[in-house]
Amino acid sequence: MGTMSLRYAFLGPTGTFTEAALRSVVAPEDVAVPQTDVPTALAAVRSGEVDRAVVPIENSVEGGVSATLDALASGEPLVIVGESLVRIEFVLAVAPGTRLADVRGVSTHPHAWAQTRKWVAAHLPGAVHVPATSTAAAAALLAEPGEHGFEAAAVAPHTAEQYGLTVLAAGIEDNKNAVTRFVVVGRPGPVPDRTGQDKTTLMIHLPDNEAGALLTMLEQFAVRGVNLSRIESRPIGDSLGRYGFSIDVEGHIDDERVAAALVGLHRVCPMVRFLGSYPRVDGPGSPVRRGFTDDDFQQGRDWVADLRRGVHPA
Repeated sequence: MGTMSLRYAFLGPTGTFTEAALRSVVAPEDVAVPQTDVPTALAAVRSGEVDRAVVPIENSVEGGVSATLDALASGEPLVIVGESLVRIEFVLAVAPGTRLADVRGVSTHPHAWAQTRKWVAAHLPGAVHVPATSTAAAAALLAEPGEHGFEAAAVAPHTAEQYGLTVLAAGIEDNKNAVTRFVVVGRPGPVPDRTGQDKTTLMIHLPDNEAGALLTMLEQFAVRGVNLSRIESRPIGDSLGRYGFSIDVEGHIDDERVAAALVGLHRVCPMVRFLGSYPRVDGPGSPVRRGFTDDDFQQGRDWVADLRRGVHPA
């Protein structure tokens, strides 16, 4: 009996960096379904149109991808079940016959523009950015005949090749070490097994008008030896000045220290959204400090149980 295929939504069209991340996580029999933007891709998961979605969540240059963070923070719950890293490099692509001197506008996704604008300013002074829903969308439009309001696109090398565009300049990224992190998102279900090199993602709201609320929230992690690998604030959206925190922690919900931190957060924060525990691909993370391993927690519980029975170890 063959393996059942899964349907994956991704930020399309074909040729995007998201598709490159998708190809690193799907099985050969799985089906890729391009979507116009991140909210639409995640909505397709919520509706059951697809089983999973692959979307960008964090860039090493620009930080968190707000469209993904906000779409995960509200609405019907979704969870992250995996992640992928893609090295980001760009070329300046044009329709055949276009010269560098002809370029007045450059189309690309806003995150890509942020990673190439220094090169554009240095080599194409005066050229304007024409926003696109994705890098590949800019390439696809440029490949079509006619006037588009731009003469070039900042895209991945494979995207330029796929759409038959001419590369006028390669390596136009301002940071040669840029990496984007993508996550695989599905509907809630059994949490992926603990591997020992895991990550847990959370969205947390703090109580209103309570002095020290942020410190109280952070203490839930610190006193249990849980390291944060990412924390950033996002507006909740219901009124000015109200923010939530999108957080990645090192560890898995099955780790004693992480579970204990979640219990603490649930006690002191009005909203804690668990967005999944899953294997991390960016290295092993920090070593667990003495006193915070699963064995340390179990020994502490055993000691308290002995005391309750009247047994006082020497």
